Amino acid sequence: MRVSEQWLREWVDPQLSTAELAEALTMAGLEVDAVEPAAPPFHGVVVGEIEACRPHPEADQLQVCRVRAGGEPLEVVCGAPNARPGLRAPLAGDGAELPGGQRVSATELRGVRSAGMLCSAAELGLDEDAAGLLELPGDLPLGADLRAALDLDDTVLEIELTPNRADCLGMVGVARDVAAITGAAFTPPQPPAVPPAGDETVPVELHAPTDGPRYCGRVIRGVDPQAPSPLWLRERLRRAGIRSVSALVDITNYVLLEHGQPLHAFDLARLAPPIAVRHAASGEALTLLGGERIELDSDVLVIADRSGPVALAGIMGGAETAVGEATTDVFLESAFFAPAAIAGRARRYGLHTDASHRYERGVDFEAARRASERATALILEICGGTPGPLAEAVEPSALPERPAVELRRRRLEGLLGWTPNGEQVAAMLERLGTRPEATAEGWRVQPPSWRFDLEREVDLVEEVARLYGYDALPERPLEAPLHVAAAPERQLGEDALRATLVERGYFEAITYAFVDPQLQRRLDPEAEALPLANPLSAELAEMRTSLWPGLLTALQHNQHRQHERVRLFEHGCVFRGSLDRLAQTPTLAGVCAGPLLPEQWDAPRRAVDFFDAKADVEALIERTGAGEAFRFRAAEHPALHPGQSARIERDGRPVGWLGTLHPEHAKALELDGAPVLFELEQAAVGAAALPAFTPISRYPSIRRDLAVLVDEAVAAGELLSAAREAAGATLADARLFDVYRGKGVPEGAKSVAMGLILQDYSRTLTDQDVDDVLKGVVACLEERFGASMRGE
Repeated sequence: MRVSEQWLREWVDPQLSTAELAEALTMAGLEVDAVEPAAPPFHGVVVGEIEACRPHPEADQLQVCRVRAGGEPLEVVCGAPNARPGLRAPLAGDGAELPGGQRVSATELRGVRSAGMLCSAAELGLDEDAAGLLELPGDLPLGADLRAALDLDDTVLEIELTPNRADCLGMVGVARDVAAITGAAFTPPQPPAVPPAGDETVPVELHAPTDGPRYCGRVIRGVDPQAPSPLWLRERLRRAGIRSVSALVDITNYVLLEHGQPLHAFDLARLAPPIAVRHAASGEALTLLGGERIELDSDVLVIADRSGPVALAGIMGGAETAVGEATTDVFLESAFFAPAAIAGRARRYGLHTDASHRYERGVDFEAARRASERATALILEICGGTPGPLAEAVEPSALPERPAVELRRRRLEGLLGWTPNGEQVAAMLERLGTRPEATAEGWRVQPPSWRFDLEREVDLVEEVARLYGYDALPERPLEAPLHVAAAPERQLGEDALRATLVERGYFEAITYAFVDPQLQRRLDPEAEALPLANPLSAELAEMRTSLWPGLLTALQHNQHRQHERVRLFEHGCVFRGSLDRLAQTPTLAGVCAGPLLPEQWDAPRRAVDFFDAKADVEALIERTGAGEAFRFRAAEHPALHPGQSARIERDGRPVGWLGTLHPEHAKALELDGAPVLFELEQAAVGAAALPAFTPISRYPSIRRDLAVLVDEAVAAGELLSAAREAAGATLADARLFDVYRGKGVPEGAKSVAMGLILQDYSRTLTDQDVDDVLKGVVACLEERFGASMRGE
């Protein structure tokens, strides 16, 4: 929101400098992002009037103008097409300085001496229009300094508003807040009701009162479509960052800036009454002011006549009924539309307008009549015309309810840490436009119609804090019972898991929970994804069912910027199911690609592979102290390379996946190499075994190695797990140290060698003890897997 300081001080004039005003606004939550001059520096430019023009003797495109500026007339050579006798325009005489440091001096042009130059708005830095001279009002005194005559020594405050402060999207809201912050008098203009000069109205029907409960309309006949916008109006729009279009459009934009209330002017001759505020019907379309034609959805609110939709309600008008150079009769619209009915509709069609920006956040539902009266008065003043009565269609029961909010003294003190003065608090609330009523515990506060954000007690506490001044709140020691939070040993914290991956060379990434539906279907086609009703863009239209889409997009971003070795992980929720049964699962996932190690002289260069990523996952598993509960089972996943993927289980329950990205997906995403992915449920790797004391045996351990032949399809991990079970309590450790295929091993089989380390806590094991354990292990492997001892 760009705020002219001059305009603001017409309504509220605190005894603060510009810098102090900007600081006060920022400290009160209306952050001033920039403070800029309303016009670039120039001097020596005065108000001049062209008395006469004659053709330049040596140039067809030039004129020699005799210009009067309070003294002796000057001759100035000018090429502007609108130079004409009687026109008042800026005159930069000899010695004047224009924006950018350009100095003006008397010079000779094609044999004719020019005493200076007549200026366009672009040459003065006031506009981009350089097509002609800046036409000044005829009542400006000749020879007056242009900066003073146009009040150009103004400052523009660029305020970054938070979405909850829609009331400050109009000058009246900013002025009201400045008055509340500083205690200065607030004197907004009170537009009087315009008396009708006739009784003509356009009937209005509310077919969707929940979404459009109030609609005001007025007929104004006989306006002058060629009437120019006065300079003061164009200047105020310029300082607010809005380009002047035509008088009628400029007036509606001006009232938008002044009251925060969007308006729209229809060409009455192109309307086919009655007007209906309704939802679009199936198959209806509308050509917008910009010329684009859109197909309307059934949940979109429209303004329609007998021929069909003529405007997107609260967003943009249609081209067929727009005012133009031939418009003489106008139907002026001023309405209130519910924020929920407008939110997201503009973005759906690739639009963002000043009207939709305000309606989405909520406008004052009592401002429609005031804004219409103000706009009507300006139209009559600038364009002329004959107004009809202001007609209003309203459904009172559908207007927003503003229930009273209880503010308790003890709650105020508890949150702010100080005891407020009751009269001071009541005065603050009154300055906000509320109606506080004293109660036994504090105040009952009636929020005004323009403050949609005052709904709960904490909202009022915030208002008291910001009006008192966050920097002025007294400091005092905390007075509250302190409790040390429990730290269960069975729960492994997120920080521990993050630290494990960081130690192994990973960087944490934070990606959107919204993902590209096409990419998600590619990676996780069987999951039920939740579509967004109001997506930021087509590429962010679904809630993620996996962390992989975001991580792969981040990998792609890094590789496209010459980052060859990438290690990324993310912790966040994934979402599966419909809105009424949505499952949100905290998940930990990672991706690695590129060389295994940074480039160096002491190690061969090779790409990271499945087993490198498996080691990273196993490092996470080891942090739980329950590594034996996890299993990696060969399985296929749509996102992963067949034969290079595994399902991760804990106690037989699937908890994640590990594998190399499918080559087709890597090609589609333009990824280099073969990235490896993993994903685990946070609960699975966050549940740790309870630490327990394990005594150290004083007796020697004995190792026995055995090699068995098994079918190729038998997983080595399953063999090792079965061997652990069969060995019993004397097994201290079991290690897999060799898998062999080749000479001496039948085709379709493999040799798996493992080392069993046996130890007892009460005695030294005998050879007979060890042989009995080995016999039990071999028998178990023969029974469960058809294994045979190698060499038998």
